[in-house]
Amino acid sequence: MEYKFTEENFEKEVINSEVPVLVDFYADWCGPCKMMMPVVEKLAETYDGKVKVGKVNSDENSALAAKYNIMSIPSFLIIKNGEVVDSAMGAMPMDTLAKKLDAVL
Repeated sequence: MEYKFTEENFEKEVINSEVPVLVDFYADWCGPCKMMMPVVEKLAETYDGKVKVGKVNSDENSALAAKYNIMSIPSFLIIKNGEVVDSAMGAMPMDTLAKKLDAVL
């Protein structure tokens, strides 16, 4: 299941999550973000129950984007126990993100 994270639910869903979280910062107008949509959806299916996978619209949640210094999109953060433990930027193959997730499990 793919989550939608917002400034309102970020602390509950991401910071206080009992499992690691992959956060995809994106925007609707971003071409590379659109390219990554099927990858993120597949990761959400693959890691269901082990990793929470979700998206943050950086235009609608600019305070979150600023807090995590998101300068370009797509940007991916892996958050575990409330802390950023890994990150990646730009479009990439699914196995690149999967390796990063496997490393925190």
